[in-house]
Amino acid sequence: MAEPAVRIQDLHVVRGGATVLPQLTCEVPAGAVTGLLGPSGSGKSTLIRSIVGVQRIAGGAVEVLGHPAGDSTLRARVGYMTQSPSVYGDLTVRENVSFFARVLAQPGDAVQKVLADVALEGHAGRVVGTLSGGERARVSLATAMLGAPDLLVLDEPTVGLDPVLRRDLWELFQRLAQQGTTLLVSSHVMDEADRCDTLLLLRAGRLVAHATPAELRSRTGTDNLDAAFLRLAEAGE
Repeated sequence: MAEPAVRIQDLHVVRGGATVLPQLTCEVPAGAVTGLLGPSGSGKSTLIRSIVGVQRIAGGAVEVLGHPAGDSTLRARVGYMTQSPSVYGDLTVRENVSFFARVLAQPGDAVQKVLADVALEGHAGRVVGTLSGGERARVSLATAMLGAPDLLVLDEPTVGLDPVLRRDLWELFQRLAQQGTTLLVSSHVMDEADRCDTLLLLRAGRLVAHATPAELRSRTGTDNLDAAFLRLAEAGE
């Protein structure tokens, strides 16, 4: 069995005086697409921030690719897409991606490749501030993919996208995993769960389940993943 890409042990996070993650323990398997699912306020973004090393934690440990989360050796190995697009609104799509490519010392052809991967070639000359929310999100995704990181951490990457683009991005995620990339993809939409190899289901900062979609169905006796999540969540109350 391959070592997990991420190990989390007894993670305790407090924000604004309230406990968001109480003693959370879980793993993210290497070379797979792991879905991080749960309702708004379940702690998904806080867990993601802890994994990429930008969240102050009150206790526990987070190990990423064999190093403590946030370690300087991980900067070129972890790609992170935030929930809010983190790109420059007054630059074009190509200028944004080219800027981050220079920061990461990536060759010029890397820009064209990631723009093609996220279906933005036709928008390369447009100013980001004129794009739709879904298009801006794809610019952020393109910057996260630069350098072919070993781990891609994506916070709700498909929000605001039409069904065709959502399908295409999930197919891209699967191709990347087949090539050895580890992906952790958060969502609050349970119909995306079937596109994942394995699932981490959170509710109120607690791990409800870590299982494949098939295991969830078997465990709960229902084919509907929304219903499966509700049954597990209510059983844990």
